[in-house]
Amino acid sequence: MSRERLFVKSTKQIFGVRGSLLFVRAIGGIRYGELVEVSLDGTSILGQVIDVSREAAVVQVFGSTTGVTPGKSIVRFYGETIKIAVSSDMLGRIFDGLARPIDGGPQVIPEEYLDIHGSALNPALRVPPSEPIETGISVIDGLLTLVRGQKLPIFSGSGLPHNRIAMQVVRQASVRGSEEKFVVVFGAVGVTYEEAAYFLRELRSMGALDRTVAFVAPASASTVEKLALPRVALTAAEFLAWNYDMHVLTILTDMTNYAESLREISAAREEVPGRRGYPGYMYTDLATIYERAGRVATRRGSMTIMPILTMPDDDITHPIPDLTGYITEGQIVLSRDMWRKGIYPPVDVFLSLSRLMKEGIGEGKTRGDHRELFAQLISSYAEAQYLRELSAIVGLESLTSRDKKYLEFGDLFERRFINQGERERRTFEQTLDTGWEVLSVLPEEELKQISPQTLKKYHVKYRLEVRTRSG
Repeated sequence: MSRERLFVKSTKQIFGVRGSLLFVRAIGGIRYGELVEVSLDGTSILGQVIDVSREAAVVQVFGSTTGVTPGKSIVRFYGETIKIAVSSDMLGRIFDGLARPIDGGPQVIPEEYLDIHGSALNPALRVPPSEPIETGISVIDGLLTLVRGQKLPIFSGSGLPHNRIAMQVVRQASVRGSEEKFVVVFGAVGVTYEEAAYFLRELRSMGALDRTVAFVAPASASTVEKLALPRVALTAAEFLAWNYDMHVLTILTDMTNYAESLREISAAREEVPGRRGYPGYMYTDLATIYERAGRVATRRGSMTIMPILTMPDDDITHPIPDLTGYITEGQIVLSRDMWRKGIYPPVDVFLSLSRLMKEGIGEGKTRGDHRELFAQLISSYAEAQYLRELSAIVGLESLTSRDKKYLEFGDLFERRFINQGERERRTFEQTLDTGWEVLSVLPEEELKQISPQTLKKYHVKYRLEVRTRSG
């Protein structure tokens, strides 16, 4: 944003001001998304063209319109869209929503200036995602495995620990057995002062800052800055992925704040609203963000996106999670009931899904027993949940000894497998071994999803026998 630019047009024909919007009489050649500069009383402020018609252009300024005087203030047009300076020196730095440093460090010396809207990937060159990312969180790695090039959102609710989970993923995530560098690009949209302070404190204190690029736009930031941040973050991520062959995981929180900003702009432009007042093009708009994830045949790097959004009133049918679910390849849903039980991370494994998990697990990727273990854990936990509901009706004393074993498994599964310390990192092997430990409370004849060969190789009882004989 600091590059010197030449103005191509200017006008004083401002005929209206509404909030942070300026209405300017149209002059020839104005383009949608074009960057502008508006002169105030002795100063100037940047803005962006967000609507163009034959009669007028609508400009959204990056801040307050105080000091704008219709007929006197000058609007100057740059003739280009928003571009940011990108460089490998961005690693370890913290920026605002328009890529301006906020960590006290110097301006980035640019290697390139890139349009924040990116350029479309050739569909013919896309490679199906198939290599796992180890987040260090058992419930994700074991049951909802994230793979390189995937877009896997986290659906949360107000007061749930999605920000803590995001920071844990930033600290712990890695790609094993890869020569390319793994980096995290973190973007926070419309967060409160406390949340922004938490993110900045965590990013500065964690040892992973040297492989992290962070962008923070607080709730007090302009609407355009909040709308720009996801694209700014993804532009930096694409530069590192395609120019430096890095594996990039981009975490964006909270996309609900982004959608609210989109609705605010839509209302200011007096557009016909869609569901719950959100613009009808919100699906397309979100798709232009999420579809930037992927892998390319001609590049060794990859773009993985993990957006986080809070569901208003915990409603998964709300337009924001609903549309996000259509675009992405699954979702991780946080549960308020699990959180009340003291389980962290409080993931609802039945509502959660990773559609690309099957491509990223198995021998040579995670471990040979992963598929069967996953199927057995889900099947057994479903039986435990059914028996919990049944026992609430008929009483615990009416259940058989088999049923009580399943109830024991359900409690152990939640407390030992899903539950995990915020600073605890588990490898794929530790996650899978933990899965076998909780399954060991069930009789072997109940493990119907697992083949006899896999059972004898990985079951806790047989591994103990081997250790005893070898000892």
